[in-house]
Amino acid sequence: MGGQVLQLQDVAVRRDGAALLRGIDWSVREDERWVVIGPNGAGKTTLLQVAASLLFPSEGSVEILGERLGQTDVFDLRPRIGLASAALSERIPPDEKVIDLVLTASYAILGRWTEEYDSHDVTRAVELIDQLGCAHLIRRRFGTLSEGERKRVQIARALMPDPELLLLDEPAAGLDVAGREDLVRRLGALARDPKSPTMVLVTHHVEEIPTGFTHVLLLRHGSVVDQGPIDAVMTQENLSATFGVPLHLDRGQEGRWYARPL
Repeated sequence: MGGQVLQLQDVAVRRDGAALLRGIDWSVREDERWVVIGPNGAGKTTLLQVAASLLFPSEGSVEILGERLGQTDVFDLRPRIGLASAALSERIPPDEKVIDLVLTASYAILGRWTEEYDSHDVTRAVELIDQLGCAHLIRRRFGTLSEGERKRVQIARALMPDPELLLLDEPAAGLDVAGREDLVRRLGALARDPKSPTMVLVTHHVEEIPTGFTHVLLLRHGSVVDQGPIDAVMTQENLSATFGVPLHLDRGQEGRWYARPL
């Protein structure tokens, strides 16, 4: 069993009088791959922002990679965390070349200026772009990419600094079926690679859970419904309670999950 990567104790987040998270106890270890699942408004993205050190809790304690929020310099901590999210995508200059977008993650910046990158950095960026199936896009500008291509390039960027923790906020959102299946397959391969960082993926569709993910946290109205090993926690009863409607849950031979209303 690996060391502890994330530890949240009695965490609450309140904004404008509304409780976005309440009473969250959650521990993630380095050899685990977690999916956080729940309906819109459940608090999933808020939880991921806390895990990324971008949002401090209103109550409770948070330890990320052995550092306690409020007692550490987050600017030293954040380069150890890879994050791919829609909010980041909106900040990417549309004329940024794919190779430069991935390379600049080494400096935790957006937009290539006059930085010098050594051959090791360039080689790593090219390998990551290729691993995510984007080698043919390496000289393309971000603004010309399809939604699926943008998602894959962002994940390559998130992996560039060799993070100890990789956070993926709804990586398959907005993709058509072909794009979703391609991305889920690639994330499954990443999850099964023992050299990959600890991973946390947020989604509200069970069909978007890649194979190789080991644990699940079910979230509703900012509170945990259940959490633990995915084979034990992903039940029809738990999923129905999470989404507030009766659901039928299936698992295919390939290990993927499927849900439909009863």
